[in-house]
Amino acid sequence: MKTTLDLRPVYHRREDRIRAHVLLCWLALLLIRIAETSTGQTWNNIRTEVERVHLGTFTGPAGTFAQRTELSQPQKMIYTKLKITQPPRILDATPTPR
Repeated sequence: MKTTLDLRPVYHRREDRIRAHVLLCWLALLLIRIAETSTGQTWNNIRTEVERVHLGTFTGPAGTFAQRTELSQPQKMIYTKLKITQPPRILDATPTPR
């Protein structure tokens, strides 16, 4: 159970901080299990797929914009099954001042 919860190392000495640390680890484990049961995939697969989403910033004569990569089918499925809104394709667009 300790390896699943990743409780070690704990550098806290005060009881309230140790309790808070254990509670945060438990909440993280709970979120991982909810994600796994909702998608039917392991946490490593979910994390690997979501980490493949990148944000590129492009600058040209007209200005600068930030755009994420196109989502693959597995990524879309993860967002859908977890009821998370997909991030917008264009995050920022700033025209060059004239």
